[in-house]
Amino acid sequence: MLKSLSSAVTWGLAAAAAAGALLTGCSSEAKLPKDELGDTVAEKLAAQTGQPKPDVSCPEDLAGKVGTTTRCKLTASDGTSLGVTVKVTSVDGDKINYSIKADQ
Repeated sequence: MLKSLSSAVTWGLAAAAAAGALLTGCSSEAKLPKDELGDTVAEKLAAQTGQPKPDVSCPEDLAGKVGTTTRCKLTASDGTSLGVTVKVTSVDGDKINYSIKADQ
């Protein structure tokens, strides 16, 4: 149990400070597909923590509108999981900038 708690805390601390940006395909409204979003969030968290890339799944595409949020689920290699909120902070054409915050 201690290992699980430690892993969850590590991911939570890393995700609280994480931010990301990704270019999306051409369309009238920027949108980030849920699979790309989950993969990008996982890569950023792994890079920040030096831990293995977690599994991050998101239930929906992220619309490129400031203030839009979605909830994703992070599952670490030891099986612990955390909710992760992804919030659009700005949009510049097809580029969606977002913040990432894990549950405590």
